[in-house]
Amino acid sequence: MPAAESCRLYLVSPPRIDRPTLFADEMRAAFAGGDVAAFLLGLAEADDAAIARTADTLRPICQQRGVAFMLADRPDLALKLDADGVQVRVEAYAEARRIVGRERQVGVACPASRHLAMEAADAGADYVAFDAADLETIEWWSGLFEIPCVATGGITPDNARSLVAAGADFLAVGSGIWNHKDGPEAAVRAFNTLLAAPS
Repeated sequence: MPAAESCRLYLVSPPRIDRPTLFADEMRAAFAGGDVAAFLLGLAEADDAAIARTADTLRPICQQRGVAFMLADRPDLALKLDADGVQVRVEAYAEARRIVGRERQVGVACPASRHLAMEAADAGADYVAFDAADLETIEWWSGLFEIPCVATGGITPDNARSLVAAGADFLAVGSGIWNHKDGPEAAVRAFNTLLAAPS
């Protein structure tokens, strides 16, 4: 994903989706709420068949809206299921790139190592993701590098503004969307209103 002129939303799936067709309605509602840059499907405990079934249900909805459909941790399935890219831990970048090639995006999650993040960026990673609690690293990265930075983990409207101020290009939000008291459409609308507000 190219660096955004303004910070944008990157939606993260719940860790478990038992009924993809029902979740598809939640996703459509979220997209109706406003701008969304990408969606990350991460089903840590699902088998390959369940991941494929869910991806085949959700990917067309994303692609119809121009939302990048990303898969977590599984470059082999990202390629097989025609995802737009994959997000992997930083140490898995080289293997992920080898598998998916240069036509698909590879983002790297960098929970603890600035050095590894720099190495991945130099090697061609499309974005880096840092823990939202680590404002100092997000600010450091955005001040030095053009590779986009994704803030992830526990993001709410209450802490989003500080992440934007630190220079995050994307906010990766999961439960803050799907568990919002007024539903995912209202959640996306609220985040977009916040992101559009002058700092």
